[in-house]
Amino acid sequence: MKLATLRRSGAPENTFAALITEKHFTELEGFADVGAFLAADAQARTAALGAAATGTAADLAEADYAPLITNPAKVYCIGLNYRNHIAEVGKEEPEFPTVFTKFASSLAGANDEIEIPAEDHRIDWEGELAVIIGEPGRRITEADAHKHIAGYAVSNDVSMRGYQGRTSEWTQGKCWDAASPLGPWLVSPEDFAAGAKITTRVNGVLVQEDSTADLVFSPAALVAYLSVFNELRPGDVILTGTPAGVALGRRNEAGRHPWLKTGDVLETSIESLGTSRNTFS
Repeated sequence: MKLATLRRSGAPENTFAALITEKHFTELEGFADVGAFLAADAQARTAALGAAATGTAADLAEADYAPLITNPAKVYCIGLNYRNHIAEVGKEEPEFPTVFTKFASSLAGANDEIEIPAEDHRIDWEGELAVIIGEPGRRITEADAHKHIAGYAVSNDVSMRGYQGRTSEWTQGKCWDAASPLGPWLVSPEDFAAGAKITTRVNGVLVQEDSTADLVFSPAALVAYLSVFNELRPGDVILTGTPAGVALGRRNEAGRHPWLKTGDVLETSIESLGTSRNTFS
């Protein structure tokens, strides 16, 4: 099953949850976004899906994707979670997950433009697998974590490295408004393979390629760890970290990091989860 949050034509501030098929989408009536759908009781979700199955479908090519979850209560981010990226930045493999946060306002739609701020030109890409929580829980065991995961999505932890590097605490480089695409859609666990390939391209050039099976801390491990200190709730988002290949770990012919610049197109893809395509302005 695939779910998305879309904007209404002519009213981008007005969003709705939708059921996605191969070439069409159908509104899930009564739900402003996928997060609201996940927070509803099972009877309401079943009724909405049944109505959508026989409802009026629209061409998917016309969809305007809002952030998959428009107002999550929590957006957790995990740093240093692929072994090749840990080596790339010269760090030791962590004993525990490295956790920081974003805000709801940090999220962007799968095809939205992303602004390069005047205050920081060191803009980096970080393609990531996102985990979306579906069932609430506290102190969840790793064995039971799958019961709490509604699905997975494409994300990119676009980072303002200048601000990030000002101190040892990363949040100030990670939480800029409308800078982190999430989507295009949520794919339920039965339709996602744990070893899916994740890739990032800049202007069509492959810069990151890895398997989501190479995570140091798996989605289940992260759900268990994070639920120790917070109750996880429907619509909460966990960005699971990025593989090697970021601009911070690269040098161009002039010996400089190839930071993202105006006009660049960033494509983040995960097998079975789709692609986000974001232009920088």
